[in-house]
Amino acid sequence: MWLSNMLAHDFIRNAFIAGTGIALASGLTGYFLVLRGQVFSSDALGHVAFAGALAALVFGFDARLGLFAFTIAAAVGLGLVGARGRADDVVIGGFFAWVLGLGALFLTLYTTSNSAANGTKGINTLFGSIFGLSHPEAVAAAWIGAVVSVAVVVMARPLLFASLDQAVAAARGVHVQAISLVFLVLVGITTAEATGAVGALLVLGLLAAPAGAAHRLTSRPFRAMWFSAAFAILSVWLGLVLAYAAPRLPPSFTILTVASLIYLIAATIGRVSRRWENNLPV
Repeated sequence: MWLSNMLAHDFIRNAFIAGTGIALASGLTGYFLVLRGQVFSSDALGHVAFAGALAALVFGFDARLGLFAFTIAAAVGLGLVGARGRADDVVIGGFFAWVLGLGALFLTLYTTSNSAANGTKGINTLFGSIFGLSHPEAVAAAWIGAVVSVAVVVMARPLLFASLDQAVAAARGVHVQAISLVFLVLVGITTAEATGAVGALLVLGLLAAPAGAAHRLTSRPFRAMWFSAAFAILSVWLGLVLAYAAPRLPPSFTILTVASLIYLIAATIGRVSRRWENNLPV
């Protein structure tokens, strides 16, 4: 009865629809982000999403237009600047600092030039508003997540090869730079869409925590990839239920709390398993 009452609300159903697609894409792309050591890239792209959304609002466009345009462009830029499509920490760090300042500039312009602006849209972009999605927005998020997920699954084998050993992959005919650029674009799309669910500041957690948990539990790449997707979906589902049960808790907080707990449990299980296999005291 409690579950049916919860699902009777339109905003809950919309949150589950959007959240499932976003979580699936986040889990799959997040696995390869962790494998490739590019987690910092998703953090930088999250802040780009914030700056892009506010830039669009300043110039009178829809926030989602700026969010996607800026994030995808930044993903391509990071891929082109970085060696073989894999941007290093120096490149990302410098870009990150500039984007933070740019986001602050657009936030100031938006709140001071628009007399009706109260900062709500800026706050929603920073911390997410999954309970505020309309049905068309939720369906669009689910479709975008599904398309990204299919693309990651299709390119999973060559991407895995390029992630583990670029030189050997290139020698075997894998277009390493091209596949790395495509992957970063998929990460950019996922980050832009996930910003609406958990916010620009917290999107890193949804991309990294489930993937980190999967890496802790198994060394088999494709099994870990699906573990990561399952953990991300579980984080969103349980997070939404907790947020509904405790209305004072924002859904972004509950989703990321569940994801963090899953990571801690997986890390503990992985540590105990390794010690057990090596005949060491737990």
